[in-house]
Amino acid sequence: MQKDTCGGHYFYLVITPKTRPKNHLPLKIFNFAARGVNCRKEFMERILFQDLGRVAYDEAWAYQEQLVRANLEIKARRYNSPDVAAADEGRTTHHLLLCEHPHVYTLGKSGHIENLLVNDARLKELNVSFFKTNRGGDITYHGPGQIVGYPIVDLEYFVTDLGKYMRNLEEAIIRVLAQYGIDGGRLPGSTGVWLDADVPGRARKICAMGVRCSRWVTMHGLALNVNTDLRYFDYIVPCGITDKSVTSLAKELGRPVDEQEVKTLLWHEFGTVFEAEIVAPPVTVAGL
Repeated sequence: MQKDTCGGHYFYLVITPKTRPKNHLPLKIFNFAARGVNCRKEFMERILFQDLGRVAYDEAWAYQEQLVRANLEIKARRYNSPDVAAADEGRTTHHLLLCEHPHVYTLGKSGHIENLLVNDARLKELNVSFFKTNRGGDITYHGPGQIVGYPIVDLEYFVTDLGKYMRNLEEAIIRVLAQYGIDGGRLPGSTGVWLDADVPGRARKICAMGVRCSRWVTMHGLALNVNTDLRYFDYIVPCGITDKSVTSLAKELGRPVDEQEVKTLLWHEFGTVFEAEIVAPPVTVAGL
């Protein structure tokens, strides 16, 4: 539970994670200050949501690092000062960032460069960037038509179990897929969300995951293929797995999918699974 202090006359978009009918997306707008409501009360954990739109991978990465660093500084002060620990300023802030990247391949810290199947010249021809990252996992692709989610959350307020955190991320995606009549699942020994995981020769990944965690503060996250051009996966060994394929919502449904609708479903299900309020800040970040 968390205390919240409202000020000024901002409008906050509060999404309450309750069970809802299929395809119904309830949104509630509260102007706390204008209504004269005493905002200093107990709430569920609150996660600030931002849709960053299309943003370069390195810019989104730098923004994540900025948010993580701010939380780590708070935790350091809290550890060193009991007065800070007991005060509001001793609380970290949770974030959920959704975005889309231009074409890019990213390699995790435990990945193998040989899983990138093209040289620098070919990358330039394809107009694809490449980054070695500090997340877990191997190589993956991000690009237009794919929704990337970066939760920056302090797991000390949720569950201090990285495996459970990953299963919760998967559960949120599985619930989103269910809204489209798609039965997502897990593949033993692998992270992410799969279709037909238990059918020999049919398993295909629809959502890749790779995270980093510092003092229980997370970064990096998930990549859900919606209208993704899957041909870009032909130039890598996705996640270092040679005997499985990748897919997308559009491919499975046989039609393009409204990406904004998927984003809305995603942050809603994220809030439900993590039992948190997803809150849109009153001021949108203009540039990173």
